[in-house]
Amino acid sequence: MKIITIVGARPQFVKAAVVSRAIEEYNKHNDSKITELIVHTGQHFDENMSSVFFDQMNIPKPHYNLEINSLSHGAMTGKMLTKIEEVLVEEKPDWVLVYGDTNSTIAGALAAKKMHIKVAHVEAGLRSFNMDMPEEINRILTDRISDILFCPTDTAIENLKKEGYFNLDITQIKCGDVMYDAALYYTDRAERPETVTAEADFILSTIHRQENTDDKGKLTEIFDALAEIAKQKKVILPLHPRTIKKLNEFDIVPGKDIQILKPVGYFEMIWLLKNSSCVITDSGGLQKEAFFFKKPCITVRDETEWVELIQNGVNFLTGSNKNRILAAFNDLENKGIDFNINLYGQGDTGNIIVEELVGHTT
Repeated sequence: MKIITIVGARPQFVKAAVVSRAIEEYNKHNDSKITELIVHTGQHFDENMSSVFFDQMNIPKPHYNLEINSLSHGAMTGKMLTKIEEVLVEEKPDWVLVYGDTNSTIAGALAAKKMHIKVAHVEAGLRSFNMDMPEEINRILTDRISDILFCPTDTAIENLKKEGYFNLDITQIKCGDVMYDAALYYTDRAERPETVTAEADFILSTIHRQENTDDKGKLTEIFDALAEIAKQKKVILPLHPRTIKKLNEFDIVPGKDIQILKPVGYFEMIWLLKNSSCVITDSGGLQKEAFFFKKPCITVRDETEWVELIQNGVNFLTGSNKNRILAAFNDLENKGIDFNINLYGQGDTGNIIVEELVGHTT
């Protein structure tokens, strides 16, 4: 069996590492072998946004690097579609495996489907119900044209049921979350970023979502809130290249008490998570990782696809409003938060995905 794995953004590298390791384990214990070829679209191209992940996490080096980045959504997706199709014509895989909700995800799924190659979507069934988000469009379209949907949660399965997927010839499997597998496997490899002192009890923040970075008013409110919070407790902020660009464009100066970092590798991010007291973010993935490491999270968005975190009182939605962010932060000390709930599986999601792909290959 041959699998083409499509990745392009840093969370996808972490997810792919889990399944690549499960494929390696499967090959050790079975006579029938799986060949995996990794296609890196190039969507994240900065050294700390891309190649460092492959080096740190021992992910097989990409067999193809398409080097497609810094384009509009339409141009990027179209160029990816063309280049991925060329790879698929050459390699003729049994499956194309895509992750999450990026332009790389939908481009890989579309290219495969038009060539009648089976598509498996990891992190399927998630919905923010905000069609202004490019990620929401990518999720919905990828789900609809996939052959297997690997769903991380009961909520994801329920979303698909409401949308009529149980009437379609598409397999839906609740498998748990690959990011939980990764958190368990890599937690002991955490590394302190060089520019961070060994002190604990700081606030970890990341801001990169387009709905926030591209709106001057929202970005200003968020950074004003972070500046106020930093007066009470240290804020460490690994800064995404897009956010840096927009801060400069809008002439927004981060508060002097905020420690700005360049993008960090996965092991450094684990260290930051483990040593922080809470997380303030607009990242989907970091909301879950905060939960994995038992940290409360303030999400500066109006909605989240990880609704079970809100329902269980470990994540708090504030939008980009400064006053709501500050109120949520000040209320954290008074909240009794219970992290002893199982929301994302048993840490064996990678193995489940591989076994299901083998079982569905004819």
